[in-house]
Amino acid sequence: MNAPEDTPRSRAALRQPGGRLFLADGGIETELIFRDGVELPDFASFDLLRRPGGEELLLRYFCRYTELARRHGTGLVLESATWRASADWAARRGCYVAELARINRRAVELLVELREEHERETGLPLVVSGCIGPRGDGYVPDRSLSADEAEAYHGAQVDALAEAGPDLLSAITMNAVGEAIGIARAAGTTGLPVVVAFTVETDGRLPTGQPLAEAIAETDASVPDRPAYYMLNCAHPDHFAEVLAQGGDWLARLGGLRVNASRSSHAELNESPVLDEGDPDELGRLNARLAASLPGLAVLGGCCGTDARHIERIAVHCAPVFAARGR
Repeated sequence: MNAPEDTPRSRAALRQPGGRLFLADGGIETELIFRDGVELPDFASFDLLRRPGGEELLLRYFCRYTELARRHGTGLVLESATWRASADWAARRGCYVAELARINRRAVELLVELREEHERETGLPLVVSGCIGPRGDGYVPDRSLSADEAEAYHGAQVDALAEAGPDLLSAITMNAVGEAIGIARAAGTTGLPVVVAFTVETDGRLPTGQPLAEAIAETDASVPDRPAYYMLNCAHPDHFAEVLAQGGDWLARLGGLRVNASRSSHAELNESPVLDEGDPDELGRLNARLAASLPGLAVLGGCCGTDARHIERIAVHCAPVFAARGR
């Protein structure tokens, strides 16, 4: 993998966490499919960048969140629409090496352009994250990659994303530590900050059964430059609140949450023909409770089943928590 040019953006210090609330968007695929009526086989939102009018659809989606951040005066982290934009998933959509690299770059460029406009008009920070998803099913560790295999597999996507000038790279919905380590190694060669987001089951453990604290410690110990911070995504707060309440030094490494609207397990979500939107206001209150007990949290957003309504309530309930921190 090749490091990007030594530009102010590529070598910039991490812009979050740091005391300010940074919202993130919701569940892009579920929002586009269930609320906007967009067909996304394999949850492959990157495919919109191959369709007429697809960029406009993505921009409308992302602008819902820039407007929300503007209203609440918060920072914002946006993930590129590339969770499925790695070789195996792309091949299922008839997309191969050269086109795939172009799409990964364009997905980031779209957000970089939006970042410049948003920051110029509002003075509020917008962080662009190049998103990397698992090689296999995000819910099931069905492709048990070693760290070396993951580094080799994800390297091409890492390079393409980094070339387009994001603020950081994020490994999202990691269900096994080997793949997380491999992506972190690959991303670490770019000079960009790297974030790893693990997903957990209803017992607060990774789908492999590994405790979250152990997964974070193993990843930190296995990469030359440890991730900037960790996140949890694709789980309801009830699934991991008890684990977080147990305490431990590892909690200082937890910088963000992107939660599901539903309390259902991953297996139940996979089998459900309808979207479980949960209770947006309750989700906001649960996030605020966690933010109050975990001062290292900075990024709060959504995953499956969430949309701008959920993120709005997260902003309403969490903004006072962050305001109190600054007193």
